[in-house]
Amino acid sequence: MTTTRRTLLAGTAAVTTAALLGAPAAQAHARPKGEPKPTVVLVHGAFADASGWNDVAARLIRDGYPVLAPANPLRGVAADSAYLTSILATLSGPLVLVAHSYGGMVITNAATGNANVKALVYAAAFTPDEGDTLLGLQTKYPGSKLDETALDFRPYGGGLVDGYVKHEVFRDVFAGDLPKATTELMWAGQRPSDLRALQEPSGAPAWKAIPSWYLVARNDKVLPAEAQRFMARRAGARVTEVNASHVAMISQPAVTADLIKSAAR
Repeated sequence: MTTTRRTLLAGTAAVTTAALLGAPAAQAHARPKGEPKPTVVLVHGAFADASGWNDVAARLIRDGYPVLAPANPLRGVAADSAYLTSILATLSGPLVLVAHSYGGMVITNAATGNANVKALVYAAAFTPDEGDTLLGLQTKYPGSKLDETALDFRPYGGGLVDGYVKHEVFRDVFAGDLPKATTELMWAGQRPSDLRALQEPSGAPAWKAIPSWYLVARNDKVLPAEAQRFMARRAGARVTEVNASHVAMISQPAVTADLIKSAAR
């Protein structure tokens, strides 16, 4: 699968790295010689699972980084953030948190107040300020094709509802730069998100105290690139842009891994 992706996308990436947009707190510093590499925690978003990080994780592990890609429960911003906070509490040493899509809501909250978290990396991810909602950020700029017409709704429990991306639109909306055979498997195994996550306000953002990096996916049909740029500017993030769909970490794993390594340094 990895070879197919690389072949499909070889020569198509147009990557530019912007200058530092934020305050001095976001400046990168080289890691002292002999100091252990930080643990990289990879957090997936909705309609996905941790396997979406496989190619990125393989590169990081090969370069000597400890990696953990936990399951994101996808039950709601506060609940998911609390779950990740509990995982981070079991890890010692410096941490780099990396998120895709809705996972950005989670790391932004879970990292707040955790002195071990040294950097935040957002890959086509929501980067909320306090009071922001996922739906509000997604619709702040035009271009998203992930609306209620693109979702199947399945009730569960006491009046709760999960959302799934419909089969007929999954590849176009979510992962248009991946082979159809790959996106068929991604659709079949997608993990749904509780609809409560859409309008649940975010808490105090960790990026106000922790340096951040952002990978903008220019061809994103879930979270428009303009929304990504707005959030990156607001957070004072170092920005890299790439021609990719919403799943930039899958279609452009080398670029994503390099950005994470920059943050880790």
